[in-house]
Amino acid sequence: MSSHPPRNSPRASSLRRAEKSPSFSILSKLVQVKALVSSKVLPRSSSSLSVAMGWFDGWFGPSASSDDPLKSLDPKLREYLERESPVKIQQQQQVQEAEKKAIRVAAQAALAAEASAQARAQSQSQPQDAAAERPIVPKESLFQDGRYAHLWKTYRPYAEVEAETKTDHEKLMDVLDGFKQRKHNIGRAALENCAIQQEEWVNCMKSGDWEDRMQMCRRQVQKFERCYTMQTRFLKALGYQSINGRSAQVEEDIQMHADQLYGRMIEQEEAVEAAKKEGLPVPKFDFTIPVAAPAAAAAHTPRPDLETSWKEKLEQLPESERTAEEAALRADFQANVEVAKNVQKLWDEQEKEKERRKAEGKATIVDRISGTFGGGK
Repeated sequence: MSSHPPRNSPRASSLRRAEKSPSFSILSKLVQVKALVSSKVLPRSSSSLSVAMGWFDGWFGPSASSDDPLKSLDPKLREYLERESPVKIQQQQQVQEAEKKAIRVAAQAALAAEASAQARAQSQSQPQDAAAERPIVPKESLFQDGRYAHLWKTYRPYAEVEAETKTDHEKLMDVLDGFKQRKHNIGRAALENCAIQQEEWVNCMKSGDWEDRMQMCRRQVQKFERCYTMQTRFLKALGYQSINGRSAQVEEDIQMHADQLYGRMIEQEEAVEAAKKEGLPVPKFDFTIPVAAPAAAAAHTPRPDLETSWKEKLEQLPESERTAEEAALRADFQANVEVAKNVQKLWDEQEKEKERRKAEGKATIVDRISGTFGGGK
């Protein structure tokens, strides 16, 4: 009994229609190839196996080693699949392209970040290396980047050379001149702070009221003299020009602070006078001012007789001026002590140099005369 359906049956009609479709012809070819391979009629060469496996991979799943699952399909089968379901294939291809593009972008970003990090590290290390390798040049050079450093190797500042060639008398005069210069600078700074009071005095003498001019502008003169005296006290108390080599900006700040203290004192005095006129209680103000170098002040204590003379002098001044005057007296005392120490240091150095010359047998006539009149041997 035959297993084929009758020729005119519906099943036979559907089979005939299926045989005419392109998919049926492709499937029949695949079945024939498989049968030939299994029956050893078709040789198992690499080319034939690759073609056959390419067909089977296209139907049963993508190859693990290929990015495109439709790459190894038969061109006709691929064309048929793209025609029947183009949307899915295009979507899959777009997803794959997007993944590849994302991977490329991530790799490029990682490389760019690594390159920027390396460039930043190099840029940070280069200035340090350049600074370490840069030759040291003195501040007198116009090129601080190290150019012409070989020309500055034997350079010595003029002050250093001059100090080595100075005689003992010149060194002593330098110390005394420095003490005098400090007094001069304090007076000059006080005059600058009292420029307004001095201008009032000059204007009064030129075109003031006849009453003031008859009295030689005594009121303006007293105002200027008091300003100059108090400014000098404040400058001394604050340590103006008390340290050698200090920057000019610090000295200017001290000068401005002294002027502020004087202005505050005048305001306090005016407030006291106004309270007395109105019969109100007199306000109390703190007249304490900062003292320069308290450690040095504690190291050198004035003698009792000097303290007594200071106290007598302070009792003759108004209460508002006593604090500033006392601070100025102590600042002057410390300055005198420093000058005495520097002079004593020079004398000690001269004595050591004289003893060295005597030990070497090179004593001069001045050494013999000073030893005779000074009680030396």
